[in-house]
Amino acid sequence: MLFGCDFSSAPSSRKPIVVAIGELQKDGVVLLDGLRRFASLDAWGDWLRGTPAWVGGFDFPFSLPRELVEHLGWPLQWEPLMLRYAGQSRAQIRDTFAAFCASRPVGGKFAHRAADLPAGSSPSMKWVNPPVAYMLHAGVPRLLASGARIPGLHPGTNEDRIALEAYPGLLARELIGRRSYKSDDQRKQTPERLAARTDLLAALEAGSSRLGLRLGVTASQRAELLADARGDDIDAVLCLLQAAWGRQRAGSEGPGYGLPQGFDALEGWIVSA
Repeated sequence: MLFGCDFSSAPSSRKPIVVAIGELQKDGVVLLDGLRRFASLDAWGDWLRGTPAWVGGFDFPFSLPRELVEHLGWPLQWEPLMLRYAGQSRAQIRDTFAAFCASRPVGGKFAHRAADLPAGSSPSMKWVNPPVAYMLHAGVPRLLASGARIPGLHPGTNEDRIALEAYPGLLARELIGRRSYKSDDQRKQTPERLAARTDLLAALEAGSSRLGLRLGVTASQRAELLADARGDDIDAVLCLLQAAWGRQRAGSEGPGYGLPQGFDALEGWIVSA
């Protein structure tokens, strides 16, 4: 199974975790099979463990910046670091990271991973707008519980489950620049954002990105993706395309899955960045 996951650290029936499931064809078309929604972290984690084989692209960070980890004196190997991190409460994470930021100059409060610049992603230690530090805290332990292999970071216990860090903003910006295509605020769910989603989806179907993949959707699926003004559905599809690009390169040199050789095995990397 191939899928992309738009993640939430506090999912609910109103704003669930969305998983776009698809199939990669030999001609480079990624057919969208459908969307699944999970209103709780446990339901999502159970689904990961209960699905025998998959390659998934997940929209949450898989690790922390090395600069931050070294400053805190936390473990410098990925799995011990994640176990240490999972043992913290969200309040402890917030207070620890806030203290780190307080001692740094304006404009350089956060530490960044090496992948953040080419991907244009938020620093993984950020606990607000968006709270990606909490997404890391909620997501990675459930990947570990599924036995997934995380190329370059963790061998896992089930080689048929492959987890790749994805970031939908990377692909969206390539196709429509910095036009906003989504909002959780109903007052900001404007015709302009619908037009941006329309252009984004059309570009995905046309195969306009450097990934060299085309999205295949039915008319009803297209309408469903465009109707989601929050953008969670189309974000899951963007992650699906990135996962498909990675799977095409599963057997490449180094860590495989299109990940660059020599990336920091503490920080991780964002697929296709």
